[in-house]
Amino acid sequence: MSVLHPSARRARRRSRPPRGSPSGARSELWSRVLVAVPAIAFALFIVLEGGLIFTLGVFLVGGVAIGELFSMYEGVRPVRLAGFLALGGVLLAARYGGQYDIVLAMAATVPLLFGLTLLQRAPTIAGMTITMLGVWWIGLGLAHAVLLRDLPHGRDIVIDVLVGTFLGDTAAYLGGHLFGRRPLARKISPHKTVEGLVIGMLAAVAGVWFASRYQSWMPGTHALVLGAGVALAAPVGDLFESYVKRHASIKDSGTLFGAHGGALDRLDAVLFTAVVGYYIWAAYVM
Repeated sequence: MSVLHPSARRARRRSRPPRGSPSGARSELWSRVLVAVPAIAFALFIVLEGGLIFTLGVFLVGGVAIGELFSMYEGVRPVRLAGFLALGGVLLAARYGGQYDIVLAMAATVPLLFGLTLLQRAPTIAGMTITMLGVWWIGLGLAHAVLLRDLPHGRDIVIDVLVGTFLGDTAAYLGGHLFGRRPLARKISPHKTVEGLVIGMLAAVAGVWFASRYQSWMPGTHALVLGAGVALAAPVGDLFESYVKRHASIKDSGTLFGAHGGALDRLDAVLFTAVVGYYIWAAYVM
């Protein structure tokens, strides 16, 4: 029996420009840039503001992303209220507490989820599982972004991580489109290639390193280590979301960015690079 949302079952793959077509790659790149401009402006605003503004902005974006995940698997009846409450709880724990408080918030999610599940008309274990996936994957990843922002020089490090993540993603797309020949993970994401992976990773390291050159307090070796962490984590996050979507038989998590997908499609790598970035930078400054 299918557990997918009806719209997911009707999803079809969009046509793509021929691999190796420079004009197709350029057109897709400009389209991505134009769609991303409002998102970049929003991200810069909340990162520069920091504090509660950053936490609330992250909650807004995370709420959209977790809602997209629940819509992918609407057929198993995820406990939406529990997911949104848990997301808010772990983000507030990160803002006003620390790692210990995040653990407490995550622990409190279990009885909260159980209680709200029992209130549903037709509760399912699968629904509880998808809800917890959203909290652990999206909530915990974004909680680390809040922790990272509150570290010394956290504002600039968050920007470095975002630059490396999105520059690496764009370079991986272009490199795979123009030079890709060897499939990276055919069963998970058939269009990703080894060549695109390598080009994207190199671009991620370079992006973090060049962004850090405007930060006089950042040693070059620290920037390279941070860039390497971003380069390694970003493709794992991308593949993770691709696996979740493939299991749901859909191509895009949502339509927030029109033909370029939803919030989760744009956040997939960040949910991993924020975690790695936090622990790398915390090791240097704490």
